[in-house]
Amino acid sequence: MPRDLALTVLNSLDYSPGFQERYLETVFEENPGLDERDRAFIVHLVQGVLRWRIRLDWIITQTVRFPFDNIEPPILNILRLALYQIFFMDRVPEHAAVNEAVRQARRAGNKHVPGFVNGILRHVCRGKGRIFSPDPSMERDLYLSVSYAYPLWLIKKWTKELGPEAAERLLDAGNRIPETVIRVNTLKIGRKGLIQRLTDEGVNGVAPSYSPEGVNLYGFKGSVSRLKTFQEGLFQVQGEAAQVCSHLLVPRSGELVFDVCAGLGGKSTHLAALMNDRGLVLALDRSHVRLKGLLQNSVRLGTGSVLPVVADASGQLFWVLRYSFDKILVDGPCSGLGVISRHPDTKLTKTEEDIERLALLQKTILNQAVQLLRKNGRILYVTCTISREENEDVVEDFLEKNDDMALEDLKRSIPEWGSDLIDDNGFYRTFPHVHGIEGFFGALFRKN
Repeated sequence: MPRDLALTVLNSLDYSPGFQERYLETVFEENPGLDERDRAFIVHLVQGVLRWRIRLDWIITQTVRFPFDNIEPPILNILRLALYQIFFMDRVPEHAAVNEAVRQARRAGNKHVPGFVNGILRHVCRGKGRIFSPDPSMERDLYLSVSYAYPLWLIKKWTKELGPEAAERLLDAGNRIPETVIRVNTLKIGRKGLIQRLTDEGVNGVAPSYSPEGVNLYGFKGSVSRLKTFQEGLFQVQGEAAQVCSHLLVPRSGELVFDVCAGLGGKSTHLAALMNDRGLVLALDRSHVRLKGLLQNSVRLGTGSVLPVVADASGQLFWVLRYSFDKILVDGPCSGLGVISRHPDTKLTKTEEDIERLALLQKTILNQAVQLLRKNGRILYVTCTISREENEDVVEDFLEKNDDMALEDLKRSIPEWGSDLIDDNGFYRTFPHVHGIEGFFGALFRKN
């Protein structure tokens, strides 16, 4: 059954890419009898296929004797699921992966499909070590694309921007399965206290390298929502690089803070906690669904200073809100190239054209938001991507269009624990292969 549900999610993603978490949640809601082990297995299968799909498809291409595009998507996903288990899951016997794939193929309706699936998979199992691979000395980009399962355009982009060695290390880092990272809700408990409470629940929590509120849940499987510590609002799931962002803005008790693209409120509730829940954090998002989740998180965490507002951040915010804010956070919609380890489908859904489109949107949102910043106020622009067009180029464009804004050197405001996360230009910049956390970028501006 878990393999069938994983196949259902993968088939859904063929018709509506980029919503893996939503489809997984739907599958779990429709099958409440699944235990934590089955749920974890389904997530592992889905994310594993997405993470390695380019390589899996290369193997299929090398095996079939007709054009790859002739294989119907549902059959392709059956093959991908089986091949992922054969090549990447040592604990799954090859014959079990093959037999389950053939069983799934029988439900496809065409009587020839089970024989086709069986033949392909058994041929691959017999010749696992003889699958043709591109020559790295002759076709380095293609070799990296197949070996690490990244699109060619991204291989070329990162090689050009970072250099060949750093690019390859980044590719490797993006394929590592990340641990669950949470943020302590300091309004209710300290980190030592939370780690002890987690230990009491049988969960291994360890302080990470940077964020003072962060805790890594090593080896944790399943959903955190089952933990009593979560239900009591003692923590929020949030990546370490994202946790650092709120510290860069240095929010103070009593200030008016504007979180422009709030989403589910990870940063909004963190800002509120850093302000001791005194003041106002206006959390804006255009999605009612996301803001509903934000409100639920805020109630659970006890951050009463967070006020959700539905609006489009790229619109005329000055006419919607008549406030003047002390601090503004613009966590712009981006390509997400820095968080591929957590969202492997990014490899398959994002294109070079997306980067150009998103950069324009980021510039629009930033220029709208700054109109609501008071004099001597600060605005922080952050992304979770590794893309010059969405980072430095947006900063340069913003400074050109707003001569009353000055770029601040984040080395002056970052606590000592994060000093090596600031580059020579004063930007917040993290890389998975360098810092062991997600790839983020941040720039702080002050209004003269």
